[in-house]
Amino acid sequence: MRFSPHELHVPQPPREPGKPREPRKKIRVAAVAATTALAGALTALLLLLSGNGGASPHPVSADEAQRMALARFRAYEASPAEVMVRLPAAEAGDGTITVRAVVDHHVHRAVGAYEIVDDTRTVQGLLAWDLEGIAVARPPAAAPGAEPGRTTARPPAPDIVTTAAQAVRRAGTLKREEWTRRPYSTAPLDRALRLVVSVAADRPDNAALLARSGPLWLRDERLDGHGYGVFSGPRPGPSASASPADDSTLTYWIDTDGNLRRVTARMSPGHYATVDFVATRVRTGVPGAPWMKG
Repeated sequence: MRFSPHELHVPQPPREPGKPREPRKKIRVAAVAATTALAGALTALLLLLSGNGGASPHPVSADEAQRMALARFRAYEASPAEVMVRLPAAEAGDGTITVRAVVDHHVHRAVGAYEIVDDTRTVQGLLAWDLEGIAVARPPAAAPGAEPGRTTARPPAPDIVTTAAQAVRRAGTLKREEWTRRPYSTAPLDRALRLVVSVAADRPDNAALLARSGPLWLRDERLDGHGYGVFSGPRPGPSASASPADDSTLTYWIDTDGNLRRVTARMSPGHYATVDFVATRVRTGVPGAPWMKG
């Protein structure tokens, strides 16, 4: 006797007495439904992990504009604050500059420790700055970009400041004549430092006017376990219809309460300065030197 493969009989397990046979079609439908539900659950999980559900950048909504309008005021309220500034040491991207500082937005002043690191050396020193310019403590190091300061391939000596708290303490011991002052230049470091003392405001911005100046919601992102909306700043042109080429050079990380966590500034194509607000309402205020007279 010949059998066709289509006629092959697969034995079925015995049916319990009195229990009707379940139709095969019903089994197939249930399997498809279970598979669809699993796929939906996986998709929802991926969207949740991505943080923004795959949404594209868009002009800010009224609520998002309100968050942005509060950000500068929240930064003002939260000062004195500890900040960290990072940027490339050169246009070629070789090396890094890091400044760890305390900024007081009520007086538009900041004091910090800078460190310039490249393949051959580490230069460290003390900086102070306000809206008018930069002051560099001497000794132990000269200004970045001027005469070479103290260089070391070993751990920093006791007279070298490396943290914001050390910078504040050391600045409080220096006299006015122990600082070298200069106006701002167009160098990336100078532009980044100026941003630090000018980013805050003593009142909220007008959310309606801000929304018309062209800011964009870019994405949601998590930093240190907290969620933030990432926004491009208002475009430099007066019209919200400015072309993409006129996009702002500034990007802000702002939480749902309007607290500012990070700002990045495009210094040149492909090169950015990052300002992180790492602690707020710190107890160590900015000392009077080098601004005090006498």
